[in-house]
Amino acid sequence: MDETNIGLWGVPLAILAGAIRVSTPFIFVSLGEAITERSGRINLGLEGTLVFGAMTAYAVAVLTGSPWLGVLAAMAAGAFFGLIHGFICRFPRVNDIAIGIAMMQFGLGFAFFLGKPFIQPSAPKLPSIPLGNWSSYPQVQAALNINILFFIGFALALFLFWAFRNTRPGLILRVVGDSTDAARAMGINPDRVRLLATALGGSLAAVGGAYLSLYYPGSWNEGISSGQGLMAVALVIFARWNPINCFLAALLFGGTGALGPALQSVGVTQGYYLFYAAPYVLTLAILIATSSPHRALSGAPGELSLTK
Repeated sequence: MDETNIGLWGVPLAILAGAIRVSTPFIFVSLGEAITERSGRINLGLEGTLVFGAMTAYAVAVLTGSPWLGVLAAMAAGAFFGLIHGFICRFPRVNDIAIGIAMMQFGLGFAFFLGKPFIQPSAPKLPSIPLGNWSSYPQVQAALNINILFFIGFALALFLFWAFRNTRPGLILRVVGDSTDAARAMGINPDRVRLLATALGGSLAAVGGAYLSLYYPGSWNEGISSGQGLMAVALVIFARWNPINCFLAALLFGGTGALGPALQSVGVTQGYYLFYAAPYVLTLAILIATSSPHRALSGAPGELSLTK
């Protein structure tokens, strides 16, 4: 008997490993979008920001030999995209959703244009923490080899949950998201708050892109995101704009995304590919379940254009 074969236990183990790997970009994009939407603005351009962040991180890592410089460069690029989006949305009668779609296409096209020379070169990968060395099974060791960004995302979710409720910036963000008139009455500039929130949200989304190109799958190509930036918007709605729920929902999305590879790992070759569509089916189900003309979304910021 092969001592390294763990049989059917390989399925939940593979789902766990896949949930951690696949969820990490969702964590950062959803937390960034939660910040933006808490200010009363929706940003559908995060798909373009995610892809441009992936390209920027990969290119800088190739040129400098440092994956962490790549992450920092991606954050700067994401913040820049957020500032552009936020600046345009300050003008009267400008629709957030339309601008977001335009920024998404701009980010995708710009990333494809600038990223052509970096498809072939190999970039150094982000480090991970081997938490499975206690086991003699290579499957367990691989499943518990967890990237540092996952832990940073978890810590960030906890911090944002606390900050939204217990800090002055968190209170300002919530006031602006709930009522522009109330914010102005308190002497707060809503446009400035939303501009900064959109920039911060873009910066975090770009970290998710850096993870994709510098760890999993760990390469740069034009189809790297598979719509994760748009799916994160549905994830934030499902999480009711709560950072901890965003983290948990990201794990759920990651687990559904790992179903296909998990089944394939134990020899299921008939129809397993249908499970690759599970994240998209889940996204559609969430959007349908949370849509109702008769009730408002609980926890939704009052100024969010999605809820008007």
